[in-house]
Amino acid sequence: MTDLDATLEHAARDWIAGDPDPVTRAELQALLDGGDAVALRAHAGATLVFGTAGLRGEVGPGPNRMNRATVIRATRGLADHLLARVPDEAERGVVVGFDARPDSERFAHDVVAVLVGAGLSVSWFPRPTPTPVVAFTARRLDTAAAVVVTASHNPPADNGYKVYDEYGVQITAPTDTQIAAAIAAVGPASEVLGVGRPVDGATRLGDAAVDAYLAAVTAGREVSTPLPKPLVVTPMHGVGGTFVERALRLAGHGDVVRVVAQWDPDGTFPTVTFPNPEEPGALDLAFATADHVGAPVVLANDPDADRLAVAVRDHGWRRLTGDEVGVVLAHHLLSQGRVADRRVVVSSIVSSARLGEVARLNDARHETTLTGFKWIWRAGRALEADGWRFVLGYEEALGYSVGNAVRDKDGISAAVVMGQVLAGLAARDQDLPGHLAELDDRYGRWCNVQRSVRREGPDGAAEIAAAMERARTAAPSSLGPRRVARHEDLLGGADARPAWLPADDVVVWHLDGGSRVLVRPSGTEPKLKVYVDLRLDDGEDASAADAVGAAALAALGLAG
Repeated sequence: MTDLDATLEHAARDWIAGDPDPVTRAELQALLDGGDAVALRAHAGATLVFGTAGLRGEVGPGPNRMNRATVIRATRGLADHLLARVPDEAERGVVVGFDARPDSERFAHDVVAVLVGAGLSVSWFPRPTPTPVVAFTARRLDTAAAVVVTASHNPPADNGYKVYDEYGVQITAPTDTQIAAAIAAVGPASEVLGVGRPVDGATRLGDAAVDAYLAAVTAGREVSTPLPKPLVVTPMHGVGGTFVERALRLAGHGDVVRVVAQWDPDGTFPTVTFPNPEEPGALDLAFATADHVGAPVVLANDPDADRLAVAVRDHGWRRLTGDEVGVVLAHHLLSQGRVADRRVVVSSIVSSARLGEVARLNDARHETTLTGFKWIWRAGRALEADGWRFVLGYEEALGYSVGNAVRDKDGISAAVVMGQVLAGLAARDQDLPGHLAELDDRYGRWCNVQRSVRREGPDGAAEIAAAMERARTAAPSSLGPRRVARHEDLLGGADARPAWLPADDVVVWHLDGGSRVLVRPSGTEPKLKVYVDLRLDDGEDASAADAVGAAALAALGLAG
């Protein structure tokens, strides 16, 4: 073998020696014995990185995959971090939950066993549970942290490990790097205390915890008159089905229809190739069910129930964008609230600026954060401490946080509020398409388009870097008929911005009339992304946003 191959072989043998799982040990040994350097490098040539989303990746053997050894070492590192940095951690403890993917329960058992072995108090859900229920329970019990084993809406081959801090918010920097350093200091997984032990030392959470969550997210959301037509719901083989159904029924919606073929939790996702309600074809079974029962609206959650998709019958089925749902929820919540309250709504920077118009015309405050609910709720916590009432946080990727019961996106509580919206419209003999047109009249018509350009390999990375440099130093004077009023580079000026807008590799071209174009590289793929957030003039349609997007790519040197 070459020196590089010898290094790779040594890394693989070390991992095999420390892996407590006989299955993944054998799988990595088979790759080693087979001499396939490419496959071996994919599994053992790097280590799965712990970041602000925790861990997420394909399940398989080796340090660059999600497996028991990876989870065990991550959990011991998390425990060491908590014991060193969080006051009263051992007593406050950790809440643990998991989704319905094939390996999630086994991974969660390891999380609980290692935490108990480290001397921490642990409460855990022994059955697959939605992520927002776990996040809510951590806040209710005032634990020092929470862990959810989930890959959300990733492909079926993946799994993940999400960490919440002592405030019930997903971790942000520098906590992520501190935990990563603690994980790096952990020895072989097989030597971690607690591995392989039963989880008898942990408190099992059940109906009481779920009931507390459901009571919190339905309080004040009850409808006096049920919807006149059925409401179709699908969890897309995830864990949210019965939770959403119960929440809707508690809120007064008696006619909830299940998409039967997708109802039971099944981490193999047999009816969809990609368990994301945004994907083409993912809601086809829901549409067929709605057609059969005459339902005008479909509500869909992703597999861990922290996102909500809404589709409405409107000359065929129309899937609402995340920005459309966000504006519907914001208008409903702000128009019903007391104007005297110091109310605030928060959205991610790639979400539509139209939320600012909704806030302004309803005497509320609007704040913008970096992408991710870890940032939305960093803003939310700070603003609540300053006397503001958090009403809604949202991001365009179908994530919504209603109120402060859950300091993360929550597709269940969002479904309850959407049910409240629909009931209110029905009582006035209106429907959702008509209501969307009313919101356009009040807050302006906006169109949001995302364009992505993929460039593989070293040459591709250089091309993306060159495009970002053009965005920073050679902003165009116009994009089609829209004048570029100014540009903003988020890599600089962080000291003058709030903590929830730190330095980041994003450039914003501000157009006349409040419209924007945002340019940023993907953090996980060899892509450059362009987000167009355009306020439409009279007579314009979505083609105007497409034209601005094409002009932006041309200005970046990426046309075609």
